[in-house]
Amino acid sequence: MARWQNNNLHLNISKTKELIVDFRRRQREEHAPLSINGTTVERVNSFLGVHISEDLTWTHHTDFITKSARQRLFFLRRLRRLNMDSRILCSFYRCTIESILTGCITAWYSSCTALNCKALQRVVKAAQHITRMELPSMEDPWMAAPS
Repeated sequence: MARWQNNNLHLNISKTKELIVDFRRRQREEHAPLSINGTTVERVNSFLGVHISEDLTWTHHTDFITKSARQRLFFLRRLRRLNMDSRILCSFYRCTIESILTGCITAWYSSCTALNCKALQRVVKAAQHITRMELPSMEDPWMAAPS
């Protein structure tokens, strides 16, 4: 009997996920699926909205959030065409775009490639052009934006 069963704990296998991190240069064999009490555990590559590759590179994650942020720039442009005040545009940016770009940033940003960092910064520059206001750079994302 497993230790967790001795303590009257029940493992919800349907909520259990497996994330494999493998640093080997050559994978010799495919990882066998994890099985608990005869049930195979689902293998994932994202956890709480953060996409992690097996070798801990962040390219897929940065591509995903950059694409998502660019889609929201469309709405920022629409608001600008409706002659919204720059402060409202800036607030919209902070709530809908910057929140996506900076989600869990302390976990992944320092390990991004220069190419990924430039792609993120291009989104910020596009938003600066639309809002006509200075916005915090992705190079220093934890700094507060100018008021």
